[in-house]
Amino acid sequence: MKLNKTSQKIDNNVCKALTVACESALHEVSGFQWLSHRASYTNFPSSLIVTCVFATDADIDTMKLQKQDDMIRNSIQKQLLKVGVVVKNISSAVHFDSEEACLRQHNGEWSDRLALNISKQKPVNNMSKRGKRVRLSH
Repeated sequence: MKLNKTSQKIDNNVCKALTVACESALHEVSGFQWLSHRASYTNFPSSLIVTCVFATDADIDTMKLQKQDDMIRNSIQKQLLKVGVVVKNISSAVHFDSEEACLRQHNGEWSDRLALNISKQKPVNNMSKRGKRVRLSH
C-alpha cells in the first residue's frame, strides 16, 4: 500500500531511528542479525511493531538471560523519541524472532512470517446512514 506524504515522512523517520538502534545492537548483542518494522499509519504509533531478528532461538534465550532485551527496547525507544515518535508500551511493540524459527516454520519466508504478526487494531464502530454497523477494513 502506498503511503501518503505525511505517513511516508513518519516512516522515513522511523527507519532512520531504527537504523541507529540496529547498528548499536549489532555491536553489543551476540547473535543479533537485523530488525524490521511494520505499522498501520492510521493508528500510529500504537500499531508500530518492531521485530528484532537473531540467528538462533538459543541466541534469543541467551540475550534474555543477560537482560539485553531491556537494553534493546530502551535503545529503540530512545531513538524513536529523537524523531518524535512516542511509544507508550515499548515491551509490546518490540518482538524477538530468529532466522532458525523462520526457516523451521515458514521455510525462510520472512514476508509470510511477518504478515502473520500484524498488530490487531481496535475495531471501528461506525454507523451507516441506516443505523447499521459498517466494518471498515484497514
